[in-house]
Amino acid sequence: MAGVHPQDDLLKMTHRENWKVQHERLHVKHRGHEAMHAEMVMILVATLVVAQIVLVQWKQRHHRSYNLVTLVQMWVVPLYFTIKLYWWRFLSMWSMFSVVTSYVIFRATRKPLSCRTPRMVYKWFLLIYKLSYAVGVLGYLAIMFTMFGFNVFFRIKAEDSMDVGVIMLFYGLYYGVMGRDFAEICSDYMASTIGFYNKGGMPSRSLTNDICAVCGQRILVDVEEEGLIEDTYQLSCGHIFHEFCIRGWCIVGKKQTCPYCNEKVDLKRMMNNPWEKTHVLYGQLLDWLRYLVAWQPIIIGIVHGINFSLGLE
Repeated sequence: MAGVHPQDDLLKMTHRENWKVQHERLHVKHRGHEAMHAEMVMILVATLVVAQIVLVQWKQRHHRSYNLVTLVQMWVVPLYFTIKLYWWRFLSMWSMFSVVTSYVIFRATRKPLSCRTPRMVYKWFLLIYKLSYAVGVLGYLAIMFTMFGFNVFFRIKAEDSMDVGVIMLFYGLYYGVMGRDFAEICSDYMASTIGFYNKGGMPSRSLTNDICAVCGQRILVDVEEEGLIEDTYQLSCGHIFHEFCIRGWCIVGKKQTCPYCNEKVDLKRMMNNPWEKTHVLYGQLLDWLRYLVAWQPIIIGIVHGINFSLGLE
């Protein structure tokens, strides 16, 4: 029709229709540039390999600085895309998580350390861990639900159910990674402050049989005494801890050694319930995803910079 501008047609389209039109135009624009695309793929693969080698070496030689920089990037990079793409729902949840976690970190790094702080810290991060696990599983089930076509029986659009599944899976994995990393930092600070743990050397205090090295409190107390009354757990090295404390140390705080003698802990032996063993696999998955969330955007940015400098579009 005369007088109708193509831009006006785009404005009348839905977001998904608009995306399809833009995608088709992109294919037309890049048709016949196969050699250039092959060169760009080679640059991408080479950059990924070099970046992986550098990151692995950095992690092995300077583990603490690697974890700190990775954590800061994971905290900041999603915030940048959230503001840029107007993801206000994620921004509100990110803000609430950041406020509460900042308070927990503040309490964990105070000296002298309150006797109630270690349990408060582990309870918060254990809650985040369990919520992220549940939300991630629900998101995965929602994606499978859509892929097998069950959404048709409930008259739910495939796009809607898939979007919900992807969002829930991302929320679960992202906050799961963040919670474990912050828990590891808090565990190091608290254990070093209490004095029974020193990652690089000998502890500043000697551990007696009636003290839990994780929280610094007595393991067994009399009825009239103030203290924690709960189940205990003995590691293969012989040291005894409050069961909640040692589980928080190993599962939530990502520690696989005794808090006092640094002997390796057998996590499978600690998991009496078969369902609990999935937590180990989930924790390993979160550690692997840290690379994708924190470093993948940086690597892609480097690839774009190389392509731009070589005149590749």
